[in-house]
Amino acid sequence: MGYHLRKVAFYLAALWAAVTLNFVIPRLLPGNPVDILMAKLQQRGGSVDPAARQAYETLLGTGGRESFAVEYLAYLGNLARGDLGVSVSAFPAKVSDVIGDSLPWTVVLVGLATLISFVLGVGLGALVGWKRGTWLDSLVPATTMLSAVPYFWLALILVALLSSGLGWFPLNGGYDVVLDPGWSPEFLGSALYHGTLPALTIVISSVGGWLLGMRNMMVSAMSEDYVLTARAKGLTGSRVMVRYAARNAVLPSVAGFAISLGFVVSGSIVTEQVFSYPGIGSKLLQAVQNNDYALMQGIFLVITIAVLGANLLVDLLYGLIDARTRDRSTVS
Repeated sequence: MGYHLRKVAFYLAALWAAVTLNFVIPRLLPGNPVDILMAKLQQRGGSVDPAARQAYETLLGTGGRESFAVEYLAYLGNLARGDLGVSVSAFPAKVSDVIGDSLPWTVVLVGLATLISFVLGVGLGALVGWKRGTWLDSLVPATTMLSAVPYFWLALILVALLSSGLGWFPLNGGYDVVLDPGWSPEFLGSALYHGTLPALTIVISSVGGWLLGMRNMMVSAMSEDYVLTARAKGLTGSRVMVRYAARNAVLPSVAGFAISLGFVVSGSIVTEQVFSYPGIGSKLLQAVQNNDYALMQGIFLVITIAVLGANLLVDLLYGLIDARTRDRSTVS
């Protein structure tokens, strides 16, 4: 119990530190979101008198006459109430609404692509490690090279070949704009069709890391006594590979996969920009360009909670599975 309480206390402290940085860092950027909003209102013929400016400063919670500490305490109070503020770049929409509209697109796209790349990489890595010294070893440098290719360049190449050249996939967007978003088969099919190429880009660029890690763990596991014993018993090669070698070699990859799931919500800014995909990454870039403090803070908060939550889950599971983890923590 003491191990779990220490872990929870540590991550709560990490969450507070992240929330504090989340408040401070956007305010170090040049510019003022109120000025940007005032410029937009002027373009629309809106009022820009001092009273209106002060009202917007109060609404956005920044740039007003309050001290930095007062703004920080107000920010913490709003977070405790679940109020993330109003977005400048999508004014007058609430930050929670903007994130709620874009987050599912990123979670589905990046989440499924991460799962596919993990399963494919671990499966190929187990096979390559089991058949080391054969032609399958050539998969390691090939996939590693693809992982080293600049992400935006790979995305542009796929767009040029598969979209512009062959016309197999749409150039951009998350769905056909003539359809109304919903759960209809037409809309779901359109979303799947538009998300195939961005997902393929993520899979190609990330499968090499999973393959290499699993291959190395398989080579190490094959020299263990339990694998040699299984072979001495006359078990089939496939059973030894799956039930003995791969079953133990995959544990570090599973831990890495659990942590990578925390980064799913951050999306892929490059992919979403290249494909004009309506995910959280494009909203984050939009918030930075418009000094949208509230939207930046809201997105960073969601990412922080997801990453810390995934890491905490892995630590707690390791403590339950491996008693040595708890023992080392107790001794230290």
